[in-house]
Amino acid sequence: MAILALHSAATGMSALSTKLDVTANNLANVNTDGFKGSRVNFQDLLYVEKAQAGVENASGDQRPIGSYVGLGVKVSGTQLDFRQGPVIATDRQLDVMIEGRGFFQIQVGADEAPNGIAYTRAGNLTRNEDGELVLATDSGRRLEPAITIPDDAQGISISLDGRVSVLQPGATQPSEVGQIQLASFANPAGLKQIGENLFVESAATGPAITGEPAQQQFGGIRQGTLEGSNVDPTMELISLIRTQRAFEMNSQSIRTADEVLQQVAQLRR
Repeated sequence: MAILALHSAATGMSALSTKLDVTANNLANVNTDGFKGSRVNFQDLLYVEKAQAGVENASGDQRPIGSYVGLGVKVSGTQLDFRQGPVIATDRQLDVMIEGRGFFQIQVGADEAPNGIAYTRAGNLTRNEDGELVLATDSGRRLEPAITIPDDAQGISISLDGRVSVLQPGATQPSEVGQIQLASFANPAGLKQIGENLFVESAATGPAITGEPAQQQFGGIRQGTLEGSNVDPTMELISLIRTQRAFEMNSQSIRTADEVLQQVAQLRR
């Protein structure tokens, strides 16, 4: 019956609406430092079995194929894309990026993340009123472990392995004031997004593994650069057009099914 077509097309439009929302968010964050795009994964729904393959028919032979009618589609999940974003040179002393695997650790409230730690790929850092390194956002969340830059620091250098050094008046050699630590996960796609370029650990990620940059599986730190958004605007626009066309086709299916049901209803007249 055409009622199944109405249901299937309606699920298609609902799923495509979600895909449109995700694509729009990707495009909106095309200039967001450290942003990782998402894609929508779909899966088909249950099937109505009208005839089973392999059963014996009236002539004593087996049916070579079955007869199944699907009930539509649903969104199975949104999958994060953690491919490296482009390198953006800024020449600012406190702009850093991770070249390779890993996340910066950021202090958040205990109610926001397990152990009060969130993770980000954005490296646009600055100093707060206490000289601590914080994210250059309206919340000013602190880097973990905390690193404090002296007020009289005349130069700041951050090495490939994350060592932060400053040159102070009267000194001939820079002195080390802290060490940036990175974190990684067995399944980073399982991270939960909470906004502000931050991710938090979930049961799907496995426990955080921490270590120094440029060691083992961790990437190195590049000072004076930022990691740009890994969203490809061209591909997202193509996805947007395909989503629009698919939405139109599903709406046409609904119109067609409605017309069929109208004709069935008129058979009694």
